[in-house]
Amino acid sequence: MRIEKFQEMLLGNGLSYGFEDMEIYYERSNRFACDVYKGEIDHYETAEDGGLSFRGLYNGKMGYAYTEKFDEESLSFLLESAKANASIVEEEEQDEIFAGDDTYEEKDFYSESLELIPIADKIAFLQEVEKEISNYDPRIASLNSCKLIEQSKERLLANSKGLVLHDRKNYLAVVLSVIVKQDGETKSGSKVKITKDFSRLNAKEIAKEVAEEALSYLGEKSIPSKKYPIIFRNDAAASLLGTFTSVFSAEVAQKGRSLLEGKTGTVIAANHVTIMDDPFHKEGFDNRNFDGEGAASKRCTVIDKGLLKTLLHNQKTAKKAGVETTGHAYKPSYKGTLTVAPSNFYIVPGGKSREELIGGLDEAVIITKLAGLHSGANAVSGNFSVAAHGFYVKAGKVETPIKQMTIAGNFFDLLKEIEEVGSDLYFSTSGIGSPSLFVKELSVTVE
Repeated sequence: MRIEKFQEMLLGNGLSYGFEDMEIYYERSNRFACDVYKGEIDHYETAEDGGLSFRGLYNGKMGYAYTEKFDEESLSFLLESAKANASIVEEEEQDEIFAGDDTYEEKDFYSESLELIPIADKIAFLQEVEKEISNYDPRIASLNSCKLIEQSKERLLANSKGLVLHDRKNYLAVVLSVIVKQDGETKSGSKVKITKDFSRLNAKEIAKEVAEEALSYLGEKSIPSKKYPIIFRNDAAASLLGTFTSVFSAEVAQKGRSLLEGKTGTVIAANHVTIMDDPFHKEGFDNRNFDGEGAASKRCTVIDKGLLKTLLHNQKTAKKAGVETTGHAYKPSYKGTLTVAPSNFYIVPGGKSREELIGGLDEAVIITKLAGLHSGANAVSGNFSVAAHGFYVKAGKVETPIKQMTIAGNFFDLLKEIEEVGSDLYFSTSGIGSPSLFVKELSVTVE
């Protein structure tokens, strides 16, 4: 049965089951992935996943259910299951079905041209990248990963209040990890290249970038353990921001798990730090036209020149706080319940390149890779102590790679100690983005 017909029948039948307000949320995702090894396909995968969730108000309580099947049996299954679930709900504050906003900024995030590129061409490109990397330098020993991933996602939300919304998006990523060896020393480097425009990918450029990344870590040296001025490279800065993104959720704050609770309207960061959430950002990969409840997605300034303007809200958290939703209701999948999460959440870039940030420093440490963020960081307190890789800067120049180190600090303190923000904005596939950041100092321990 077509999804449109199933949707119509489900909402119609729901009335006879005693549901008042109702909503369906449909999601379908497609994934293609392949790995190559020594010119041959080592792994090949195509996958499709999708389903539909139903939520409806029954006797004043919200019931939930989901299915992967769109047939007449599933209609009664969804309605009976949601009705049963509603009867055991104990929460005093109930979710509500949203009637919709007056206007929606409808953007197209789907690249038809990317979809039309034959899979054979994508595999051939990946094989070319592998060949270019292997031939780049004799110190390159092997590739840990040479993978291509293409992902697409489609969503539809409709409810009994007449709201019908639809959007879709896709992207392609090349994931590479290179092993290099020299004089008994073995190092690795990795890169992820993400695009919606296949024609912009250049095998030679990608190969050079990841090869040079790996080679740059050869010849590592130790430095004294102490506090250093720190430059987080853009990708490392995005990883750190992503680890602490939950602290900006009003849901997390209202549960007492964020130190930003009650801080709206106060200064929490340096005055040149602005953090935005932009669901329409052309370089972001977590674009959307509407949130998990059907509220219109919109650009949202979270921190404006150091001042916390707002936390991220869905309908329930906004009602509790006495404010309007920011359009950040989120369903992790059609199976999931509503929570709060950002879209393209990023630190707004400044005017200096990374090279200009480095050039003004007498001594500093550049952080390029972070490891153990999930186990070594506490989002409630903001404290972190994690393994890191990077380089030592002396007199404005990168002098040497550093042996594995541990950096420690506090995220909330770090926001206030960002001295300068670079111009090189980077986005991960999760939608978290940052340019390079110059931080006053952090504790560095070299093993």
